[in-house]
Amino acid sequence: MTAPAVEVALGCRILAANGNADMIWGHLSQRDPVGDGVWMKAAGFGLEEITADRVIRIDRSGRRIDGDGKVHLEYPIHTEIMAVRSDVGAVVHSHAESAVALAATGQTPRPIGHEGTLFWPPDLPVFTETGDLVRDSALGASLAGVLGDRNAVLLRQHGLVTVGPDVPTAVMTAIFLEKACRMQLGLLGAGFTWSDEPEALAKRDRCYGPDQLSRAWEYLVRSA
Repeated sequence: MTAPAVEVALGCRILAANGNADMIWGHLSQRDPVGDGVWMKAAGFGLEEITADRVIRIDRSGRRIDGDGKVHLEYPIHTEIMAVRSDVGAVVHSHAESAVALAATGQTPRPIGHEGTLFWPPDLPVFTETGDLVRDSALGASLAGVLGDRNAVLLRQHGLVTVGPDVPTAVMTAIFLEKACRMQLGLLGAGFTWSDEPEALAKRDRCYGPDQLSRAWEYLVRSA
C-alpha cells in the first residue's frame, strides 16, 4: 500500500461521515508526490467503503497506471485542475445535497457562521456550462478556468469541487462548504445577516489558520 492511497482512502471515509456521501458517486484525488499521475478513488464504491486497495493511480488521459479498480468518468475534474494549478495537491468532488440546493437558488455562501468566511468575500464561482457529468478534458479545463485561483466552486445542478495543497485541506474545505450551504438554506425566506468583509477576512485567518486546521483534521481522523 502506498502512502497516497492510504491518505485518499482515509479522506474518502471522512467525507462520507460529514455530509458528502452519495451512494457510489463522488471522489477524492491526490497528486502523486514522487512521480506522474493522480491517485484517485476507484469507481463503483461509496466513499465510506474506500480502503487503500480501492484507490488507483491514473494519468491525465485517464489511463490507469496502478491499481485494479475502474476509473470514474469524471476524472477530468481532477486531472485538468491539477494540470493548471501547481499549488493544488488534492481535489474533492461530491454531490453534497446542501451545495446542490443552494446553487439552484442562485445564491452562493455567505459568512453566516465561521465556515462561510472561507468562501466569501468575494462570491464563490459557479460552473454553469453544464449540469451533466464533467466527462472530458474540455469540460474539465472549463471547470478549472471557472475555479480560477479559488479554493472551491459550485457546479449548478450537480455538486461541489474543493481543492487544497493536500488531502486534509481539500476534504475539510468540502465539509465546511457543505455546512455553510446547509446553514444558509435553513434561513431562506427568513432573512439573515452575515459578517462584513473586514470581519470575514479576519475570521478566515483567525479560525482557519494552519494550526487550527491541523487540530481539526486530527479530530476528524479520530472520529473516523
